[in-house]
Amino acid sequence: MCAGERCETTVSWIGVRIFADGENRPRGRPNDAFSDAADECQRPSGAAECPHHNEIEILVTSQRDDAVVRLAMLYTFGHRHRARRHCSDKVAEQAARDRGCGQCRPCGMNRSDMCRTGLYAERGIWGLDGYQTELVVDREPFIVRVAPELEAVGVLAEPFSVAQKALSEAVHLQLTRLPDMATSLDWLSGKRCLVAGLGPIGLLAALSLRLRGAEVWGLDIVDADTARPRWLTLIGGHYIDGRQLTPNRPIDRTGTFDVIVEATGIARLEFDLLDALAMDGVYALTGIAGGDRPLNVDGSKIMRRLVLRNQVLVGSVNASRDHFQRAVDDLALAETRWPHRIVDLITHRHRYSDFDAAFQHHGADEIKVVLEWAA
Repeated sequence: MCAGERCETTVSWIGVRIFADGENRPRGRPNDAFSDAADECQRPSGAAECPHHNEIEILVTSQRDDAVVRLAMLYTFGHRHRARRHCSDKVAEQAARDRGCGQCRPCGMNRSDMCRTGLYAERGIWGLDGYQTELVVDREPFIVRVAPELEAVGVLAEPFSVAQKALSEAVHLQLTRLPDMATSLDWLSGKRCLVAGLGPIGLLAALSLRLRGAEVWGLDIVDADTARPRWLTLIGGHYIDGRQLTPNRPIDRTGTFDVIVEATGIARLEFDLLDALAMDGVYALTGIAGGDRPLNVDGSKIMRRLVLRNQVLVGSVNASRDHFQRAVDDLALAETRWPHRIVDLITHRHRYSDFDAAFQHHGADEIKVVLEWAA
């Protein structure tokens, strides 16, 4: 069992409940990580008074070595959470885990984001509850660690993973078909890229592109002096106000783009953006269009363009563990390049009891909204 004297002196002690040998603990498979809410505040000799007594306190154990790890959980709405580890040599973790269908090959290869049966499950997204619960059981291989210095922005790993998957698929497609890909160590460097929709996924896609030297334009329908365009400009991007685009001034007047990432979910715009795609270009869609209103589109024109211009159109949804890892790695790189700016993407924080306000407010000053469970 994990003794109090093993706790790191640089962190505060939090209360835990330790499972005694033979005590009824949660069931699971070997290497599962168990989380259970603590209802005591125990303190080892020499430790300071517990400052976290009102927080949700979590115990994680592992059947692999019977070690006990103490955690303080900060829950966020949906299917991700942040955890700070207070005891053991592992400092912090970000968990976001999928559940495969058990039937198709992608799920058998830990790629349930590419499930072919649609029977996969993902916490807070599809088939499973999120992490606002007192008990979590998950396999350790699906845990992605976040460094302590990224704790304030760790919640961005989930939307960032969606952008990472879309971009990695776009680049991989180009790698397999374009002859000049082998002549550059980083094909994205210097490429003209358009990101449509400057919500969290869109801005994080822009961030990843800028880290790789791409020239980035962002399209939205808010004033240029509001939060999203300002943040894009801060990392070296250019803003396009979609309200200023007209049939006489279409988007391709800005020039065509080698890569387009769509994150709007607006069907009409998704088709219109094809006009801005360059020869040999790749277009990745992440937005899911809503509504059932019919659209009139020139299908023959679209098909001719895709064929005659050697263009690729790809849809992307969810993410694998590798994409979460890339998201965490890019957050670390971005924090180094633009210190203390990444956290500005989180514009609103609400206590869990004030969740209704998080859904009601959607102003131009909003980018990412999170719910917090800590006191």
